[in-house]
Amino acid sequence: MSKIQPVDVVISWVDGNTSAHKEKMQPFLSSRARKSEDIAGPTRYNSVGEIFYSVASIYRFAPFVRKIFIITDGQNPDLDAFIQNNFPDSNIQIEIVDHSVLFRGHEHVLPVFNSRAIETCTYRIPDLSENYVYLNDDFFLIRPVKYEDWFNDDSIVAYGHWRSIIMDRLLWLIKPMKNGHKPIGFKDAMITSARKLNRKWCYFHLEHMPHPMKKSIMANFFSAQPDLFQSNISFKFRSAKQFNTQALYYLLMFEAGRAVQTSTKNVFLYLKPVKRGNNYVNRKLNDYKNNPGLKFCCIGSLDLATDNDRKVLLAWLQEILHIVF
Repeated sequence: MSKIQPVDVVISWVDGNTSAHKEKMQPFLSSRARKSEDIAGPTRYNSVGEIFYSVASIYRFAPFVRKIFIITDGQNPDLDAFIQNNFPDSNIQIEIVDHSVLFRGHEHVLPVFNSRAIETCTYRIPDLSENYVYLNDDFFLIRPVKYEDWFNDDSIVAYGHWRSIIMDRLLWLIKPMKNGHKPIGFKDAMITSARKLNRKWCYFHLEHMPHPMKKSIMANFFSAQPDLFQSNISFKFRSAKQFNTQALYYLLMFEAGRAVQTSTKNVFLYLKPVKRGNNYVNRKLNDYKNNPGLKFCCIGSLDLATDNDRKVLLAWLQEILHIVF
């Protein structure tokens, strides 16, 4: 059994429904960005309360976590009463980290509406533990998680698989244009990460699930590569020129012999209930019931789901997390 070290969780969150956020973003939106879901579409910022369920899943299924840091831009999800009501005996602390703190010393790039820029800075959070786990607010734990599901002594558990850069670039070439540009895909930023490390043949493909991180690895890398850091945080909206920081980090860990590759099969449940068949949600929930190994979940674009599908999924999360509002 690996020696247990302190573990923090970092969650990036924004409530794009507020008039203040919309007004802050408006002056920087180009006509292309306004029309492009992959750059600045509303679903990238809309919130239907996922943060409550994401945080509750840490309290419920990862009680060994020391602190949860929530990255925001002048906002606060106001979780205190909810946590006190549902987890009154927990020692997990919550701390809000504003963009002004995250980007300190680089205030010239603010405001930022770009998750890839934000993810580049997570290691800069004050008082962050060496071992931390990064989540988006639509990531959830759906069964108990152990320390060893993320960390193994000085190594990390790397959920994912290797893919060919050449094959996926060929697929990119035949991808149709949309709103005047090639859509900025999830895989593309991973390939860019590999290329930043001079990899020509393969890259490590991640899923939309929690990522175990080592603060010192990112701090040392960006200290030696300040231009890479600066370029990746300089885009207000998502850009095809940016790399995925987590993907780059996993490659660094593999190169150091400190990553244990693990399949996501039978541990990860992914849902995107948008324009799916009538039985899609029920089928996914049956997968959960029938596979007791599933412990990580992402529900993408829940704001775009039908009212009924959204209601069913949130009720399911509420039931397995044993929470009340």
